[in-house]
Amino acid sequence: MLATRNRLRTATDFSTTVRSGVRNGRRNVVLYAAAIAADEPSRIGFIVSKGVGNAVVRNRVKRRLREAAAGSLREYGTGFAIVVRALPASADASWNQLLADYGSALESTTSRLGSRLPRAAVNGSTGTTREGTQRA
Repeated sequence: MLATRNRLRTATDFSTTVRSGVRNGRRNVVLYAAAIAADEPSRIGFIVSKGVGNAVVRNRVKRRLREAAAGSLREYGTGFAIVVRALPASADASWNQLLADYGSALESTTSRLGSRLPRAAVNGSTGTTREGTQRA
C-alpha cells in the first residue's frame, strides 16, 4: 500500500498530471508524469477502467501496479506526479510483464522530464495547494 503522502487523491491532481505531463505508452500501461516541486514527495495515481475486466481482475491489476509503484519510489521519491492508466491487455499480463512495462515507461518518461526538473525546483515559489496541484 502506498503512503497517503504518495497518493494522487483528487480529480484535479489526476487531470493536471495527465494534461501537463509527459506521456509514454507500453503494451499494458500508459504512464503520465509531471514535474512538481523538488522537495515534495512523489505522488502516484492509478486508472483502471471497466474495459480491463471485472472487479476481481481490475483489483488484481491495481494491486500489482501499486506494488511496482511502491518499488519505484525508492529511486523517484520526490519531484514527480505520476498517473498510471492500465490498458485492457494488462488483465492477461503476468507480474513480470506488468513490472517491465511500468519500469520502462517510468524510466523513459522521467528521462524526458529531466530537462524540466531544475525549473520545477526553481519555480517552486508559486506553491501548491494542499492536494498538490499548482496554484495559479
